[in-house]
Amino acid sequence: MTVEHEGTQPDRRTRVQGEPVPFCPPVVPEAERGAVRRITVVGEEILHRPCREVTEDAFGTAELAALVDDMFATNQAAEGAGLAANQVGVDLRLFVWDITDDWGVRHVGHLANPVLDDLPATDRRLVEEPEGCLSVPGPYRVVPRLDRAVVRGRDKDGRPLVIEGRGYFARCLQHETDHLRGHLYLDRLGRRERKGALQEMRDSQDEVFARRAAAAKRLGK
Repeated sequence: MTVEHEGTQPDRRTRVQGEPVPFCPPVVPEAERGAVRRITVVGEEILHRPCREVTEDAFGTAELAALVDDMFATNQAAEGAGLAANQVGVDLRLFVWDITDDWGVRHVGHLANPVLDDLPATDRRLVEEPEGCLSVPGPYRVVPRLDRAVVRGRDKDGRPLVIEGRGYFARCLQHETDHLRGHLYLDRLGRRERKGALQEMRDSQDEVFARRAAAAKRLGK
């Protein structure tokens, strides 16, 4: 998922893995450690099928920790709000996020094997807002999403985790979970609107790729 605004907001309330922390640097330690990977683009097969579960033997491994680091680094360089594993070519149910919500709270974290709660009808308010995607470089389109989301999964070490989001953060959690099911936000558009978004992507993607490469260079990646 992509953000429409730029810049960092240090010294504001921050929640890491759903828990409040006194401070989090603009570039999180995972992104400092990680390497920037190529982001897959709509049309590539891995984006259009469900991802595999992270298995028990993978939790707590150096390989999974390194993947999380690389995903944070890639998301940072691309100026994203969230990133799923299949967006860096890895067939695993895993995503990361670094996003500031509608109320100025920064949320940072990662989640493996996420499952969205089925919320009661009384708590299912749809909000229509613009949405973008790092794998659809350039265009934004209005997409209806619930304004509250609760997602359950595990961290990289296998510990159970429940993350709740509202507003823009709820949109991010739904967007990234969709990725792991093999769906893009384009799949929620009508045929004509999808066609227009893809044409806009073709017209703008070279500029987007150049901006990402420059950001990675600034980060020393």
